[in-house]
Amino acid sequence: MQTEARVGVVVEGGPRALNSQPKQHKPLQQQHQQSQIGTVSQLVAGGVAGALSKTCTAPLARLTILFQVQGMHSDVATFRKASIWHEASRINREEGFRAFWKGNLVTIVHRLPYSSVNFYAYERYKELLHMIPGLESNRENMGRDLLVHFVGGGLAGITAASATYPLDLVRTRLAAQTNVIYYRGIWHALQTISREESVFGLYKGLGATLLGVGPSIAISFSVYESLRSFWQLHRPHDATIAVSLACGSLSGIASSTATFPLDLVRRRKQLEGAGGRAPVYTTGLLGIFKQIIQTEGFRGLYRGIMPEYYKVVPGVGICFMTYETLKLLLADVTPKL
Repeated sequence: MQTEARVGVVVEGGPRALNSQPKQHKPLQQQHQQSQIGTVSQLVAGGVAGALSKTCTAPLARLTILFQVQGMHSDVATFRKASIWHEASRINREEGFRAFWKGNLVTIVHRLPYSSVNFYAYERYKELLHMIPGLESNRENMGRDLLVHFVGGGLAGITAASATYPLDLVRTRLAAQTNVIYYRGIWHALQTISREESVFGLYKGLGATLLGVGPSIAISFSVYESLRSFWQLHRPHDATIAVSLACGSLSGIASSTATFPLDLVRRRKQLEGAGGRAPVYTTGLLGIFKQIIQTEGFRGLYRGIMPEYYKVVPGVGICFMTYETLKLLLADVTPKL
């Protein structure tokens, strides 16, 4: 989830921000179209855009997960020469081309409500924060706006992550399966985990998720909004798409780099006990970090960071363009909801 948030957070969480160029630079027709799209339509557009983005970047997302969990049950030395191309070739050879999208169905099922909750919560949290004395939105203040975006984005991420977490855990377990298939699908995975690990098993790694997803989305929102405002201040006539893609990509890279170790620990916690295996980590969060550093080195905390970087740019681009297209289509065919 944290990884997913990094890719699509700017578009899904802040669609108004993507179109917040000064009004004098917007065609009147575009202003009219935007005014005709309501909350429900925005939620639908954000959810569909997020699902399509995740589908297009699913192969890189699965590679990220496979790299992140290397070393849990295997000799770390066997993976030191592994590369993205080597692992991709192995998947295609041993599991078939369709295996690149293993777990993508649950990703889509998860992404639709996650994107909608994330966006809706972000807008509501911003409204609440602006009611706090000293944070009112009656004048331009870069420091105040940065604080609102950071706190609002973090709270939105925590809300969305908590509401949809079991689906994220199932997605990780399905994507981490290679030749041995233990979970046959979404429903079977939910039933099996609940039966073998109790209902609380569906929330393994939630603590690491909340610790990571809050800062991740907060960094994404604040970096994006700050870069976009700075860009438009100095180059107000640049195309909105180009500005959003550039700022969105940089915000994704920034949040990925800052919070990737927490995401890696989260993935490993999600796989604890999967397939009937014995637990690997018996300590808390800090103990897991210490164990990974001792056995895999500091670089082990960033295992899988490269495929994560590679999917940020196309992920943001696809999500943004899909969202904007759906907004225009929904504005033409639906009244304000």
